[in-house]
Amino acid sequence: MTRAFRFTDPAPPSAATGVTADVYGQMARDFGIERAATFVVLSDSPPLMTGAWALLRESLLAGRVSRTDKEVVAAGVSLANRCPFCVDAHTVLLHATGDHALAETIARGEEPADAGHRRLLAWGKDIRGPRPFPAEQTPEHLGTALAFHFINRIVSALLNENMLPGGAQKYRLVRSAAGRSLARTVRREVPPGESLELLRTSGTEPAWAAGTAVGTAYAALREAALMGAGLLSEDDRALVRKTVADHDGVAHPPLSAEWLPDREESPGARLALLAALAPYRITEEDVRAWRTPRHTDHCLVHLTAYGAITAVERIEEQL
Repeated sequence: MTRAFRFTDPAPPSAATGVTADVYGQMARDFGIERAATFVVLSDSPPLMTGAWALLRESLLAGRVSRTDKEVVAAGVSLANRCPFCVDAHTVLLHATGDHALAETIARGEEPADAGHRRLLAWGKDIRGPRPFPAEQTPEHLGTALAFHFINRIVSALLNENMLPGGAQKYRLVRSAAGRSLARTVRREVPPGESLELLRTSGTEPAWAAGTAVGTAYAALREAALMGAGLLSEDDRALVRKTVADHDGVAHPPLSAEWLPDREESPGARLALLAALAPYRITEEDVRAWRTPRHTDHCLVHLTAYGAITAVERIEEQL
């Protein structure tokens, strides 16, 4: 059977203790998926796991904005980032909301029939454009979009692309059945703020979500992800920052490797840049070139997260 995790071997959720176990408990209650691989792969770093979970929970799951609308935004982001795992996940979750036709429309790569959903999907694909929602909905919509710009990169870098064993999510009946199994959880009200007590980091809230649970969660995730900078030399950090700054953070880089540092000379910078701009192109050779006996799974997850958050910040600064 194909393993879910490409380069790491996280502990099973059944062995979790402390705050990691608390996250799994909240996930089971509020997300309906206790062992989502998206978060299991981050469990080697509780600050990253709690930050990513809090941002997803407070933006996508909690709040007053329609869950369907936010799932459409998340699907748009995932399509733009070429993350089939996440596109499939949001298709299933749209089935869970009861919007079965919309779910399958997006699964086929077609435009939604509803004009509002078309605008949200288009905005999700490039959030630098005009916002098709009122200002008071910005924390939830923008928080959802930036959460998945981060999560897509983690998933593409560290997970295999199949959401279900054997690629079963390819079948409409499987997608629909999976969604129906989550329907009760997805349709219940999720009170905001309850994930914040799990956070292990804090930082300055972004202006677009200041004073909200989304803002607190985003700041915590950003601080946790930036810890990965310590795995790179000063020169490598500068190279990563400059390369990402020269990119718009949205378009996919050319297939040629001219924009990447040499695998043998700067393997850490190469991994971080791939995580930022083309995470689906990370190979076993890239990881092996960087990884030494002192580099644990914790280190690899943090280096990947550093690349991911660098891209997220680049996107955010263009808004």
